[in-house]
Amino acid sequence: MHHIQSVSIRTAVRLSLAATGLALCAAALGAQPARGRQAPPAAPAQPDFSQVQVRATHVQGNVYMLEGAGGNVTVQVGEQGVLVVDTQFAPMADKLLAEIRKLAGDKPIRFVIDTHGHPDHVGGNERMRRSGAAVFGGNVRNDDPRGEQGAVVIAHENVQFAMIKAEGTPQATPDANWPTETYTGDQYDLFFNDEAVQLLHQPSAHTDGDTMVFFRKSDVLSTGDVFVTTGYPFIDRANGGTIQGIVNALNRILDITVPRDKQEGGTMVIPGHGRICDEGDVVEYRDMITIIRDRIAAMAAKGMTLEQVKAARPTRDYDGRYGATSGFWTTDMFVEAVYAGVRDGAGAAK
Repeated sequence: MHHIQSVSIRTAVRLSLAATGLALCAAALGAQPARGRQAPPAAPAQPDFSQVQVRATHVQGNVYMLEGAGGNVTVQVGEQGVLVVDTQFAPMADKLLAEIRKLAGDKPIRFVIDTHGHPDHVGGNERMRRSGAAVFGGNVRNDDPRGEQGAVVIAHENVQFAMIKAEGTPQATPDANWPTETYTGDQYDLFFNDEAVQLLHQPSAHTDGDTMVFFRKSDVLSTGDVFVTTGYPFIDRANGGTIQGIVNALNRILDITVPRDKQEGGTMVIPGHGRICDEGDVVEYRDMITIIRDRIAAMAAKGMTLEQVKAARPTRDYDGRYGATSGFWTTDMFVEAVYAGVRDGAGAAK
């Protein structure tokens, strides 16, 4: 079962949260981080967007992947219009729209789905929303008589709560990039462009508001940042991320994917960052993350300190492929997040 709530009028959202006390709780959380959470790392340096080109790749079925600056963008195109998963940074929006028009012609964007709330995935929300048009029928047309709402932007409710909590801070997301609708629980289903589209909430993984999007007929899964091929996973502990949630998410991906003959192809996986994958790629990544988690858990169980664990280099087998000594998310930061998770009980094998 799933539930969805409209948040088109943001003032109503704030009043509702205030009435239930959630806004006060969020403010308290912002002032005093929950046990086991950490302040987010500094935002990654942004590229020169004027030099970035968008490249589209047909994945299979109705689904394409767009690469530019920020997270991968997934686009489903069909007779009913366009569905977009994630929107990269705000300065990339016009370039993304130009590429989408090449794929879809004058078909409108109907839905935008946020896999989570980080700026490299939601920065173009406002531009995408305003360029599109929601599907209305019956009396619902009266909700938007002048067609000003644009496309519907959907995310898990925890994405909305995180954005509210961050208001007034350097990490704040502009109101215009907030979702216009949120869903609760584990799953929300759409039927669009002649295929079932499932929004699958994956709790406490990259963040506490992660959504994977499964296009069932096209047999394509868009994962957001619970799975990447470009480095160790970013565990955003300040927003509810945990190492065990990452492992659970990778295992859920493997529950969904089905390979073709000789384990190649079949269900295709679009990661949050990096190249298009199949099940075999996810298996290797899951095994690597599980091995590192278990090594660090064993070291922590022996009473080793964080510095001792770092000195032991539990990631050394994989650093050549996934490690980083500088930038937004380093190997040391990954080890710190895993260590904190296993010490808190949020990273132990289950």
